[in-house]
Amino acid sequence: MVMGSLPEQVDLAVIGGGVGGYVAAIRAAQLGLNVTVVEKNKMGGHCLNYACIPSKTFIKIADIFYEAQHSQKFGINVQGASIDPKAMLKWRMDASSKLENGVTSLCKLNQVEIVKGTATFLDSNTLQLTNGTSLDFKKALVATGSEPTPMKGFEFGGNIIDYKQALMLEFIPKSMAIIGAGYVAVEIGTLYAKLGTKVSVIARTDVLSRFDRDAVALVKARMQALGVKVYAGATPTSHEGESVTLGSGEKLDAQVIVVAIGLGPYTKGLGLENTKVKMNEKGFVQVDNRLTTTDSNILAVGDVIGEPMLAHKAIRQGVVVAEVAAGKKSAYDNQVVPAVIFSDPEVAIAGTIEEGNGINVTKFPLSALGRAVALDTTNGFVKIAYDENKLVKGVEIVSDEASSMISEAALAIEMGATLEDIAATIHPHPTYSEAVQEAAEAALGQAIHFFYPPKK
Repeated sequence: MVMGSLPEQVDLAVIGGGVGGYVAAIRAAQLGLNVTVVEKNKMGGHCLNYACIPSKTFIKIADIFYEAQHSQKFGINVQGASIDPKAMLKWRMDASSKLENGVTSLCKLNQVEIVKGTATFLDSNTLQLTNGTSLDFKKALVATGSEPTPMKGFEFGGNIIDYKQALMLEFIPKSMAIIGAGYVAVEIGTLYAKLGTKVSVIARTDVLSRFDRDAVALVKARMQALGVKVYAGATPTSHEGESVTLGSGEKLDAQVIVVAIGLGPYTKGLGLENTKVKMNEKGFVQVDNRLTTTDSNILAVGDVIGEPMLAHKAIRQGVVVAEVAAGKKSAYDNQVVPAVIFSDPEVAIAGTIEEGNGINVTKFPLSALGRAVALDTTNGFVKIAYDENKLVKGVEIVSDEASSMISEAALAIEMGATLEDIAATIHPHPTYSEAVQEAAEAALGQAIHFFYPPKK
């Protein structure tokens, strides 16, 4: 197929060029399918252009800036460090642009057709495109992702922005109020605090309310040390100019107000009502373990089908759904989807960390780890959960580099590894990853670098 020429019928029509969509498109093309992707904005979607990559880029820049000013303990003294927000934004935009261009190039090399615009289902075999043409398909994939949930009384506009806009500012705000206290609020609040912004986080209950409280306690303490003020159990009632008023009557400084209360599925204008596709009570598209909707011709992946709304889940599903579209006996049957909060310190989880019902949990502190002591990063731990057969059921890591370390845990759970498998695997020294090995050894009652009283 020649780029730029739209075929009358395709084997697979992909709606959305985000990480789930473009991965599915490329894999399907590798399997010999004729594929067209319809994308209204930028290839790579939110992850590459507005969320994952931009936020982690800003976080790294903020870390460098903060550490440059707070490394006297290592004998490093920096005077007059400053940040150029326009240069910072340019780097972030350039990084996203390189990745977007890379995705487009890969699609071209794999003979995937890209059509700019939107698509609406006319029926279970036809899409109407905004370029005025229609497209017949054998299979269609809905990979339209999600969008920030708006809040009544704090509608987006003016100085009220969503997380995407918070990662596109050309200035460092003097003050910022973040409504919401999930991982997005924690990441954005922490990075701007390190850049010098006075940050307030307004939490309906508390910071990261769905996560392990041992981990949250460390993250929350660090946020407060950075000057972030957390208003737990608070509700914003109104805003005026550069301030937000809470239900208690207290007014918070807020040059910028970030509404980060969650994400909802993006299905607007898709015309799913013209198909047999069903959605649940929250508007997410329903699929089976082969990622097929209630309409056998239509598949779906990623955020649009619900939690966990994570890019790496969508990537894996993109591979699976392409194979399903190609007639292979594939299914989305992964046991675990690791999750990472790029906080300070990072928090990473694979599986479940809950004691009881035959599950035990052992905790190894980073205060006993050589690498952590040397770099003054002892503010963390590794927890490992296991059953009566010593099978690893979950791992939680609170540490620098937790985002990289958690893959070992995910692999262990997927492969049915035991504590002994991890404990007997040589981990390089000195690294943070040794803490996973140490936690497994501790669970086996053979800890070396931390004393655990003998079990009676």
